[in-house]
Amino acid sequence: MAAKKDSSGVAEYNGKAKSAEKKLPIDVYEPELKRLQAELVSMQHWVQDTGARIVAVFEGRDAAGKGSAIKRITEYLNPRLCRVVALPAPTERQRTQWYFQRYIQHLPAAGEIVLLDRSWYNRAGVERVMGFCTSDEYFRFLHQVPTFERLLVEDGIMLRKYWFSVSDVEQERRFHSRLNDPMRQWKLSPMDLQSIVRWEEYSRAKDEMFVHTDIPEAPWYTVESEHKRNSRINVINHLLQSIPYEHVEPPKVEVPPRPAATNYQRPPREQFRYVENYAATLLGNSKKAKKKKSKAGK
Repeated sequence: MAAKKDSSGVAEYNGKAKSAEKKLPIDVYEPELKRLQAELVSMQHWVQDTGARIVAVFEGRDAAGKGSAIKRITEYLNPRLCRVVALPAPTERQRTQWYFQRYIQHLPAAGEIVLLDRSWYNRAGVERVMGFCTSDEYFRFLHQVPTFERLLVEDGIMLRKYWFSVSDVEQERRFHSRLNDPMRQWKLSPMDLQSIVRWEEYSRAKDEMFVHTDIPEAPWYTVESEHKRNSRINVINHLLQSIPYEHVEPPKVEVPPRPAATNYQRPPREQFRYVENYAATLLGNSKKAKKKKSKAGK
């Protein structure tokens, strides 16, 4: 049967998604991820040293892997200089403001990196599809956002926009995976599940958004996210390649010698409350289990 392609570029055969790209094996993925994360630390030293400002927008389908990519980017970065912004639904007051107003306050100062886990493009996506904005508000957004982004770039902000693309079959698989995992059920909301029944509406909204907002000053970059390992490596590598950073030696820090003790006397331990040593209980249980296993093996 001939293959058809959805807007993510992933071929579908009889309802089963087949990506031409193979998943990175873990023994290739983990060392490369560590290498790229070390480069991110180096980039952050440069950002801090030069006073650069970076904004990276992460958009895409629900369950496309935006959050996990952001987590790998920030894992070893200084949280005082690299912030993740994931705004909740606007308040009643914010709904009466200029649309971009609540995002402006989160833009970086010199030496800072801001990663937007969803952004002002909510208006072109979920708000448009779910009817949370009027047609006038939507078309005003499409008219204003290129100018808004050009102003950011003109002011010296390095703006990167990433769209995470995943097939409908893989998205549904990830939803079911979350549904059966009590540690990740919080990631499923009624709004997320609407992305299944409104798949084509979201596709049309994304296509129209790209037509109006894929501008030379701030182009969109699509991240194929059928395999999360691959997408994380690809987006981190692209971000590093797109920023003209140079290696900057961090300030040398020396641990000073501890001065000799004088006449300080620590108060008796009985005067303080201590957290229960639960770890010791686990160690004790582990030793008992090993002893029991050793006896059983004889």
